Formats: sequence, structure tokens, C-alpha cells
Amino acid sequence: MSSKNNDSMDGGRGRPLYDINGLGGDLGTNDDNINNDVSEIGRLEELKQQEADLARQLAAIRMEKLSALRSKPLTIGVIGFGRFGQFIAKTLGRHGKIVVTSRSDYTEIANGMGAEYVPLSEPETFLDKNLDVIILATSIVSFESTVKSLTPHLREHVAKRSKGPLLVDVLSVKEHARDILLNYLPEECDILCTHPMFGPDSGKNGWKNLNFVFEKTRVDKVVFDPNSCVDFERSNDRAFNEAYSYTESMDRIERFLSIWEEEGCRMVPLSCKSHDEYAANSQFITHLMGRILGAQGLQKTPIDTKGFESVLKLIDSTTADSFDLFYGLYKFNKKNSLSIIHQLQDAMDDVVDNLKILEKKDLEQQKVHVNVESDEKQRGARID
Repeated sequence: MSSKNNDSMDGGRGRPLYDINGLGGDLGTNDDNINNDVSEIGRLEELKQQEADLARQLAAIRMEKLSALRSKPLTIGVIGFGRFGQFIAKTLGRHGKIVVTSRSDYTEIANGMGAEYVPLSEPETFLDKNLDVIILATSIVSFESTVKSLTPHLREHVAKRSKGPLLVDVLSVKEHARDILLNYLPEECDILCTHPMFGPDSGKNGWKNLNFVFEKTRVDKVVFDPNSCVDFERSNDRAFNEAYSYTESMDRIERFLSIWEEEGCRMVPLSCKSHDEYAANSQFITHLMGRILGAQGLQKTPIDTKGFESVLKLIDSTTADSFDLFYGLYKFNKKNSLSIIHQLQDAMDDVVDNLKILEKKDLEQQKVHVNVESDEKQRGARID
């Protein structure tokens, strides 16, 4: 075979160095890959453009929403101007007029944050402030008595105006609050059950990304039933949706919720029943462990680990709240709370039992070891 032919072969082994058909096939595949790559690059650029367009639309919608919110600011009443009442009133005051009432005279503190104080002994004066919303920021244990004493004055107020204010609770237990509000309040008053999952300590640097749980309990005399398929926003009843009174009620609720949303809260729509089930597994057990550890009198030491520092922080954060709050979490969510207590007791027993089992095994192994050594010594003595 000539050298020329050999040059065209792979090392003389009879396989062509250049396969025109194969090369053509490879080129075709490469062209497809290149086209796909170009297509994907183009698609990515298209998606980024769509993302930018959506961001601009969202920004425009947000500005329009803010404009709508500010065009008709709410007048918000706060009943209970203690630590938590002051905490929320200070921030809510950036979005509307605040009128507060409480047993103690908080005139100076209210004036300092641009709010108006009305003595609790003057409920008619308080209600005559043309309140759109009333927040019940009382303790759990005094909640029912507060609502009960307010109700007759609300009925008189509604009789004169035909439409009542939106009543909002901020308790840490929700079914208890829901039942009381539905039981006592006149049906002309809309009800919004809420739980800001933060307080003066955890929210001292702002409310961004903090959970705000809410249930639209009653809107325009219609009560939300968590066991039914009724959805206030998606109802097919046109008469219901298009009624002016419904629109007015929902607008007021949305304006109030928008304040928390604008402050950065993570909005969590949730039924009161589901809230209490979840809360027992998170909030109550947190307070329970904090109280148990706090009762042991734990204190800082010169050699604290990061884990122990976290324990001390838990004690500080839970014991900073009143024992009434802790008792309320237990009493008014008793079924779920007792379940958590029993589970914790069982878990404690299991951990202690496991320690005792390991200790028993360790003692048995030591006993076997001692017996082996004793036998070896005896055998050694007999040999000697």
C-alpha cells in the first residue's frame, strides 16, 4: 500500500483518519447544540426582561395601594394602653389617627406619640371619636370582662349610626377570643381575629418578616365558618359581593391589614382553630420551657457555651411577659396545652429512662470486667 494511502489511514490499521459522513453528522449535532444554547440564552434574557417588567408593575401597584391607603387613613381606637398597646399604637400612628383608652392615665405617653387619650370611664366619648377600628389590646384573663362591659355602649352607638366599627383582637389564643366576640358584639360590628406573632422585644427593631396571623371572622354580618367552603373573596353570590355594605366592610378590613403588610409583616391567613393547634406546639411550649428553666434559677457563668446563652435568652424573653399571659395560653387553649404538657412529661420520662438503661448496662459491664479480673487472679495464684 502506498504511503499516500497509509497517510489516510489510522496508523495503518485500516480505519480512515477522516470520516466525511461522520464529520458531517457531528457538525449537524453541534449545530443543534449551538442553536439550543442560543435559544436558551435568548430565553434567559427574555425571562429577565419579564421579571424586570413584573417588578416595575408590582412597584407601581404598591405605590397605588399606598396612595389609596393614605387617601383615606383609618381612625383606630386602642383599648388597653399597656406595654403591648403602646407598642402597636406607636407604629400604627404612622398610618392614621390613634385614640387610646385605659384604666390608668396615659395622657402624657399618648401625647408623646401623637395619640389622643380618653379615660376608660368615658366609653361614650371614646366611641364618639368616629372610630373605624377598635383594637382590644387587653390581657387574656380580662378580655371577656372588657368586651362584656363595652357591648352595651356599642349597641347604643350602632343604634345611632347603623354601622359599627371593626373590632380586632390581638390575643395569643384565638378560639377563645372568637367565641367571646361573636357571643357579645352586635352583629353590625365586623370582627377580625388576629395574632401578631411578636411583641415589644422581638419587634423592637421593626416588623419586617414577622408573622401576622388573621381570620376575617365576620364581614357584613356573615360569619366565616372554617368547616365550610365559604370564601369572602371568592364568593359566587353576586348580590353578596356587590352589596355596598359588604364592599365597605371589606375595604375597611383590607385597609387595616395593609398597614401591617406595609410595615413588612408576613401575612398569614389562618382559621382560629388551626392557629390554636399550631400555637400550642410552638408558642405555649416555648413559654413552658422558659418558665421551667427560669424556675431553676439558672444564671450566667464565666464559661457559658453558646447553647447555654441561648437558654438564658429563652428565659429572659418568656419571663419578660406577665404570668397572666402564660396562664391565659394554658387556660384558654387548655385541650392543646394539656396535650403538650403530657407529651413533655412523657418525653422527660423517656430521656431519664434511657439514661438509667445505659447506666445499668455500664454497671453490668463493670461487674463482668471485675469478675474476669478476679478469675484471672485466682488462676494465676493456683499456677504459682
